[in-house]
Amino acid sequence: DMKTMSKEDVRSHCAVNYGVEIFGDRWSLLIIRDIVFAGKKTYGEFMKSEERIATNVLASRLFSLEEQGILARAPNPDDKRKDFYTLTEKGLDLIPVVLNIVVWSAKYDSQSYARHSEDFLALLAQGPAEVSQVVKALVRGGGCVFPDGGLHPSIRALRPSAV
Repeated sequence: DMKTMSKEDVRSHCAVNYGVEIFGDRWSLLIIRDIVFAGKKTYGEFMKSEERIATNVLASRLFSLEEQGILARAPNPDDKRKDFYTLTEKGLDLIPVVLNIVVWSAKYDSQSYARHSEDFLALLAQGPAEVSQVVKALVRGGGCVFPDGGLHPSIRALRPSAV
């Protein structure tokens, strides 16, 4: 179980260590993935991910990511008993990191789901900074990369030039 870290409670201020301690555990990155790619916002939606996170682990990670300023929590306007989790600007700044993980995984995992979206991979290969900016704007506005399973039109509009 990951104890909640205060902002100064890191093993070292090596840049790689700092990042790993803040967002580098498996579940934190998968929560961020669910927000960015699937548009998930609630505890119940995160619970439905195929990796089947345990309830106590999910609660702990959501709390930790909120404490670290990666996630913001607000009541769902339609159902006050449920909270919406969204990425803060600090969280949105992790989008290029997550996109780089996608590119790396598609290269080395022959079964990678990312390989099903060749358009998206081609766009990432050609202009990762541009794709990151579009994805950030989308997610900031409450959208996601794959609404209803297909690539979002604003990402598709980036059309790779030589693909």
